[in-house]
Amino acid sequence: MTSLHGNLSGNQRRKMKSAARLYAVQALFQMEHSSQTIEAVRAEFFDHRFGATYDGAEMLDGDMELFGEVLEGAVNYQAPIDQMTDRALVAKWPIARIDPTLRALFRAAGAELQGKQTPPKVVITEYVDVARAFFPEGKEPKFVNAVLDHMAREARPEAF
Repeated sequence: MTSLHGNLSGNQRRKMKSAARLYAVQALFQMEHSSQTIEAVRAEFFDHRFGATYDGAEMLDGDMELFGEVLEGAVNYQAPIDQMTDRALVAKWPIARIDPTLRALFRAAGAELQGKQTPPKVVITEYVDVARAFFPEGKEPKFVNAVLDHMAREARPEAF
């Protein structure tokens, strides 16, 4: 057996990071609706979601470290992330009124924007892809792109 990331190609690592972001949005959504603690949700995802098989299809393993960082950041900095999201939304659409999946997505993306590891343009692209996974037919991906662009420019103006 090799180390966790030792023999993975760059493409496999990117897919694991993308999966971790999708799982983080699902976990944040679940926490909001079930009042579960971060510890309970993290354990459930590590034990039952990462690499699990549903209806014969194996779920992609996620990058557990990124998943944990996004989850922790979204929980620990929820108030400032929500305030930043509110400033990016149209005035008559406060964060409390938007779809709970989008709220979870903005919190996850906001957590990554607070960190300095991932370039803002990568964060935006990745979470627009997550929005496409949840809303394949809707206008939500374009909305997510616009809101995240505003949030990124506020959180990391030096990157633009």
